[in-house]
Amino acid sequence: MTGPVSPTGPPTTAGHSVLVVPIPALETLVAARHAHYDRDYVSADPTFAHAHVTILGPWLTQADLADPVRANAALTAVRDIASATRGFDIDFAHVDTFPNGIIHLVPEPAEPFAALTAAVYREFPAYPPYAGQFGVVQPHLTLDAVGAGVTEAVVRGWVADRLPLRVRADRLHVSWYEAGRCQTLAVFPFGR
Repeated sequence: MTGPVSPTGPPTTAGHSVLVVPIPALETLVAARHAHYDRDYVSADPTFAHAHVTILGPWLTQADLADPVRANAALTAVRDIASATRGFDIDFAHVDTFPNGIIHLVPEPAEPFAALTAAVYREFPAYPPYAGQFGVVQPHLTLDAVGAGVTEAVVRGWVADRLPLRVRADRLHVSWYEAGRCQTLAVFPFGR
């Protein structure tokens, strides 16, 4: 586990944590898109994973993290889940769009991500994925959102020369999401 990386200061009540699997091969592209449409969520932390597949979020709040007993127990549980997870290979070849306009890559197979989400949710039933807003959400890597000049076809063109892409998922990040304060709080390698 890494200690808190705090280039922008400690988390505040305006944010929340998220558990993600980073996809470094797409970091430059996804960070650039964040800079285009939502600069407040571009992190100065070089370990922060803009390109990722979300496992569970929102997760712990600043109040949860400020309680050392609660934070330690939660982080230990996540470390144990990561340690029990074997690294896995994932292919990204298909761009899709959710009904809400989120343009994303579909991981194949999706099951390892779904299994991680299920394991973490079993451990933390008070934190349903996406706060329960969307029901069951398929694992995905967000690229952009439909908007002025941005369509699925346009985004498909941006990633065409990178696909198909095979990556190795080998760690779980605890990330903090807050305008102007996005950062990595902890990194847990998957078991070998």
